[in-house]
Amino acid sequence: MGFDGTTVTPQIRQLIEQHHLGTILLTAKNLQSAEQTTKLVLELQTIAHDAGHPAPLLIALDQENGGVNSLFDANYIRQFPSAMGVAATGSTEMAYEIAKATALELKSVGINFIMGPVLDVLTNVKNQPLGVRTTGDDAEEVSRYGVAFMKGYKEAGLVTCGKHFPSYGNLEFLGSSLDVPVITASLDQLSLSALAPFRNAVNAGVDAINVGGCAMSSAGIEVMHACLSKQVVDDLLRDDIGFDGVVVSECLEMDALSQNIGMGGGTVMAVNAGCDLVLACRAFAAQQEALSGLKAGVENGDITVSRVMQSLQRVLQMKAKCTSWEKALAPGGVNVLSTLEPRHTQLSTQAYESSMTVVRDRDHLLPLSNVLDPEEELLILSPLVKPLPASAASRSIATKTSVDSPEAASWDRLHGNHSANGFTNSASGMSGESIFKEFGRSIARQRNGRVLHTSYTANGLRPVHENLIHRASAVIVLTADANRNLYQHGFSKHVAMICKSLSAQGGEKREKPLVVVAVSSPYDFALDPSIGTYVCTYDFTETALRALVDVLFGDLAPTGSLPGTLNQSQKLHQSPKQHWLVENYNEDRDANALERLLQTLKDESPMNQASELSGCSSSTFLLRNSLVEESHFVVRNSSTRDIYGFCCTYYFRSTGIGVIGAILVAPERRKLSIGDSLHHRAIRDLQQRAGIKRLQLGSRLPSVYLGIPSDSSLERKRLRQWFSNLGWNTALSRPVRSMMMRHLSSWNVPTELSQSLQHKGIEFDRLQGREYANSIIDNVKTSSRQGVVEIYALALSDPKACGVIRARRLKDNATLGTMVVYTNRCSWAEAMPATKDPHHLIGGISSPVIAPSAGEYSTLLQGLILRGIRDLKSQRAEAVVLDLIDGDGHFESLEAMGFNMLHSFEEVSCDANMLKPSL
Repeated sequence: MGFDGTTVTPQIRQLIEQHHLGTILLTAKNLQSAEQTTKLVLELQTIAHDAGHPAPLLIALDQENGGVNSLFDANYIRQFPSAMGVAATGSTEMAYEIAKATALELKSVGINFIMGPVLDVLTNVKNQPLGVRTTGDDAEEVSRYGVAFMKGYKEAGLVTCGKHFPSYGNLEFLGSSLDVPVITASLDQLSLSALAPFRNAVNAGVDAINVGGCAMSSAGIEVMHACLSKQVVDDLLRDDIGFDGVVVSECLEMDALSQNIGMGGGTVMAVNAGCDLVLACRAFAAQQEALSGLKAGVENGDITVSRVMQSLQRVLQMKAKCTSWEKALAPGGVNVLSTLEPRHTQLSTQAYESSMTVVRDRDHLLPLSNVLDPEEELLILSPLVKPLPASAASRSIATKTSVDSPEAASWDRLHGNHSANGFTNSASGMSGESIFKEFGRSIARQRNGRVLHTSYTANGLRPVHENLIHRASAVIVLTADANRNLYQHGFSKHVAMICKSLSAQGGEKREKPLVVVAVSSPYDFALDPSIGTYVCTYDFTETALRALVDVLFGDLAPTGSLPGTLNQSQKLHQSPKQHWLVENYNEDRDANALERLLQTLKDESPMNQASELSGCSSSTFLLRNSLVEESHFVVRNSSTRDIYGFCCTYYFRSTGIGVIGAILVAPERRKLSIGDSLHHRAIRDLQQRAGIKRLQLGSRLPSVYLGIPSDSSLERKRLRQWFSNLGWNTALSRPVRSMMMRHLSSWNVPTELSQSLQHKGIEFDRLQGREYANSIIDNVKTSSRQGVVEIYALALSDPKACGVIRARRLKDNATLGTMVVYTNRCSWAEAMPATKDPHHLIGGISSPVIAPSAGEYSTLLQGLILRGIRDLKSQRAEAVVLDLIDGDGHFESLEAMGFNMLHSFEEVSCDANMLKPSL
């Protein structure tokens, strides 16, 4: 029996002292903290001891973790994932450790009887209120985890109660809200799946089994309430399955039973059916009626004395397993809990992190930091849900269903709504809305950017939602049991449709990033491929949402997997990465096909945006330079000779840097792992080079892609995410640009710039020819940048079209800086496609190197560029290209000189051994 209040009431005292009540069920409404719980339980045991009870009270509690905990104390009681969340870790050992930790904490406050594990199999997930309280829809998996939980509880010294026999995993809500949910499966069907976990638990030594109050209606069985049926309890559970332990009934205060049968009659039926403990959880009047019914049943012969003694013997045997007066009157309390706290906190963190599941990330949106800039806004849309309920055996299933739904009303009727005043978030005491707000604040702190957050309800998508979706750069939608709360399903699909239809600036058709997170049941969108990025947390406790933040922003690599047949189905539907045949590029065989691929990619560029491949030909990627080792690869169709993908790599021996200069994939062949296969081959080849020190995305020679293209914000985010998934740390990228000054003939030196460069004691002159090679190369070697030495060597070998601009200090003739100037008539112009123009002379400026001891970097850089421009203008060049310039504050000064951005990139590099060349 249970009672209301956080202190001993006169009614519960009377039941213990006068009626020798031997088992008490505590719920969230009784418990405030670990310390208060310890005092309450000790007082109850003291009353029983003083009243002459031969054995201590059984003190029972629901503590399933996830969203169903009756006892919470932030200081002493740890939060662990729901049963399905634990199953998502894939570790029955983790399940055992969590159950043991939970039981040790309960034992410390005096609890000796845990109402668990949940052994229901979700054979029909639609409209099933159990949700994440069970481990899934696979009977074998439910059995394994159920037994693991049970062994953990027992190892810590608690007795266990498997529930909810014969199964709450396939309930039908057939009638009005006044009806009780029905099991329509036949006994043969139940035996094949739903009963298997109970059989295994019985074989493993479960101490008690809770029989549910649902109806059963199928061939061979018609039962109004399972726990009142001899056919279910004695015949099926005891005789067929062979259970001889304690049977616990559903709470008889459930509306349908109390109104149709009454507490007295229900008690007689439950005992005669084979129940040993009959639950009357709340109302003192109902409890007195149950006691009167039991007494009358014995007195008038409806219940035999032997039947009562049989139950008494079973209960006393169970008490002997878990308690004694010595234990009951000396609980460890907070002193013991303090010693458990460090290890249990670590276990909690490990469990939640291991349970986080990314079901799909089709467009590689995670981590969000790769698709969302700090200045961009992130929108969170969360449902208005009830806070997570504290549970009791009298409210066997925590409803988060809409209060207007018939399923919710039917369930409340089945369980009597006994926990109506017990709703609390077991992780933080927050309401559902409050914990989602805290989730938003955690994200804002994590990304150091602006987060928008609003709720949604059964009223659907409103104008405020649409406005925020259009305003934000990415959207997160949270759902909580959308399969039962269908408005959440419709809302999420509506948001997905809007995100899919939005176009980026410049007319690019690019889906707005959308992440859907199921914070309760994973079944919401597990098999719906239209939701491209789908994450599951299995509960929305504060601890779970903290782990979710880490997953969303890349601080945690998710390793969880879907439960049961969902996992198997997901594996069947997932497209594993295809391992394409990657061949060495053969110029004679592949040049024409590469030209076709390049033209296709150029045509793909938006009308108002020049392609980085403009001016490129198949020859652009072939340096044929003795200082550079190059290897290029293709994925091709050997029958049609079409190239599906191309990758060029270069190894610059002077600096020990291996470079991926480009990875190109035909538009119609993308998302087929061609790029992955090329990347794998490129990294493997580069890492085998003698003396390799670093790897880099982007090359200044040839000067096509200087890094990850970032002209388009959306394309940049997509590529950053793709390379991040391949192991590159794109967060440590460096911005670089190519720039161009057109109409050079009409350009004049800015007056302020010209004046600032005077009186510095520095002379800028032009050198050309090999006689200057040694002194110039010595200066250039101070730079560790890829391709610099090679570009200077090329320039010095072609004096007719190239030269080196030098900054020389007059007082000591020291070289302070150098820079290459060239035109598109030089021997290596093919590698600098931005200068390609068959009709005009186009100049180029490349590879400025400032001596480390020179100081005044900006002044010297501007002086070198200015001298280079004058030199090229004197040759009647029409325009000048700066092929690579760092973003360290130089862009604005160059724009002031008359340059405009041609293309922007993000250069990414890492140690050569950091990447694993494996698919």
